[in-house]
Amino acid sequence: MAAPKKYPDELRARAVRLYRESDPKPVIRRLAEQLGVHHEALRNWIRQDEADRGERDDRPTTSESEELRRLRRENAELKRANEILKAASAFFASELDPTRRRS
Repeated sequence: MAAPKKYPDELRARAVRLYRESDPKPVIRRLAEQLGVHHEALRNWIRQDEADRGERDDRPTTSESEELRRLRRENAELKRANEILKAASAFFASELDPTRRRS
């Protein structure tokens, strides 16, 4: 289970909007101090927003990250199911083995 978010989504959206709408662009560290958030958190929020808008190619968009998480969970579930089926197959194959002596 994921850890709870330290900052609410409304604060994140407001912080990014303030940064984007400011002209000239404020210093991220100073804006973060004014908003009461860590400067690296604000920097990451801005980078993610830029990726979501197609302005950056160096990180996946939010929807791509969500899809990747979903696919990884599905892949893990399929691997578990495959292991169960392999074990069941081996069990039934040994039960049906004609060379095995029964007592």
